Amino acid sequence: MLATIAGQSPYAIGWGSLALINAGLAQSKNRSGLNWFLLSLLLGPLGTFFIVILDPIEKK
Repeated sequence: MLATIAGQSPYAIGWGSLALINAGLAQSKNRSGLNWFLLSLLLGPLGTFFIVILDPIEKK
């Protein structure tokens, strides 16, 4: 049996951590961190792939 922290599965903790990392990546590319955080909660590693392949948005 896997150890849990505060009753949460390690998978849920890892998925949430990945969503936070994706939000930081998105902000570094001048994209909305909140939107990508929420999207990453749904897409997980697929969201990371999309953030990495998308070009940064140019600042005006």
